[in-house]
Amino acid sequence: MGSRKRLAAEARKEAKKTVYMARLVDNPTSPRKTRIMADVIRGKEVDYALNVLKYSRRESAEKLLKLLKSAIANWQVKNEGQRIEDAQLYIKYIWVDGGRMLKRLRTAPQGRANRIRKRSNHVTIILEDKSKSNLENNIE
Repeated sequence: MGSRKRLAAEARKEAKKTVYMARLVDNPTSPRKTRIMADVIRGKEVDYALNVLKYSRRESAEKLLKLLKSAIANWQVKNEGQRIEDAQLYIKYIWVDGGRMLKRLRTAPQGRANRIRKRSNHVTIILEDKSKSNLENNIE
């Protein structure tokens, strides 16, 4: 490997140390329904988002709750010895992409057939610590 590629790889690896993320792949809910809940919690603090997802009655809310808890656990792994109460975690990015689509046929009147598309989605969530981002901004 050349020195440029090695330096770029090391820089990417170093940048990933401060990224706290979780992914949910092939969630069997349509992306449109999941985006509704994602829009509600986007940019909010983690405690607020946990409460909203916990008490929401939407099906996608419980999947997003589990994903958010996973992202918080990833933060705890990378920041051993720190308390989560002291960190000011918030949801920096959350996006819902369309996933695999199962295509089925349903019989229709007069010998026709209608197509049924069973959609799925992929959800990615990235957390950030406000206290650390403020320190980095003050240094620069």
